[in-house]
Amino acid sequence: MSQDHLPPVRPFLGSEYPQAPPEQALFQIIPAPFEATVSYGGGTAAGPEAILAASDQLERYDGTSCPGDGGIHTWPEVDCRGTPREVLPRIGQAIGEALGAHGDRPVPVLLGGEHSITAPAVEAVADHLRHTTGDEFPLGVIQIDAHADLRQEYEGSTLSHASVMRRIHQDLGIPVIQLGVRALCTEEADYRKMKAGPSLTWYDGADLVPPGASPFPFPRFPFPENFPHRVYLTLDVDGLDPSLCPATGTPVPGGLGWYQTLDLLGWICAQRELIAFDLVELAPIPGFHAADYAAAELVYRIMGMISRSRTT
Repeated sequence: MSQDHLPPVRPFLGSEYPQAPPEQALFQIIPAPFEATVSYGGGTAAGPEAILAASDQLERYDGTSCPGDGGIHTWPEVDCRGTPREVLPRIGQAIGEALGAHGDRPVPVLLGGEHSITAPAVEAVADHLRHTTGDEFPLGVIQIDAHADLRQEYEGSTLSHASVMRRIHQDLGIPVIQLGVRALCTEEADYRKMKAGPSLTWYDGADLVPPGASPFPFPRFPFPENFPHRVYLTLDVDGLDPSLCPATGTPVPGGLGWYQTLDLLGWICAQRELIAFDLVELAPIPGFHAADYAAAELVYRIMGMISRSRTT
């Protein structure tokens, strides 16, 4: 489908780094402003542009290193006109193109948009790894989220944002670790009980930040035995506490704070190779820039953790 209707590309952190050619960029930014199945507050279609705009306010130095030195290429936003069955394959195709753009393990960074975009991205990364490594089970997924997203369907759609992790775990057969969940239905609780084991593990909000604990506990969790070394991280901003990021459609109290989140991400990157990630469900509030900036900063901090892990 023609991309002629799309606006010019706004590069991620274009205020500090010129747009790198895709073949010279470690980080491949892919905006996907898809919004079709949100069920409470709307606005996620505006999330990618808000993150890109806020990224111009970041410093190139993240406090430890300059992640953008590895090169950043921002692709045109995915054409998100149409139904989920029409749009989601385009997202997978965009991820595949990004993975083939740079010879030395490029890192796709998908900016949503609603959470349903994660399933085709994970599938594209897993397919790429199977082709390049020959490993039948090359990838695990780590989810930071307020919701389990394990429903078989929601409001008549199996491709809903509320079903995305069911699609990844059940349909794609990819192991999942869920972190920070604080809201789930009985169907999801039953699915967890039925599938509990190395392929589906969870450490919910109260597990990571127990009631009565220090305001800044440093969360740790054990990885299941034989959980894949390479991981895809999906970060729904409602996994954060609403005091940090209220700009999301389904906020739930009791989420992770800023330093808890950074420490948790650092722990993940110390234990596994993070090869792709997304940040989804930002629904910008007009005139309220704090959440947009927090999302952009979080994306850049994760990029920093990835780039530093490759030099150690």
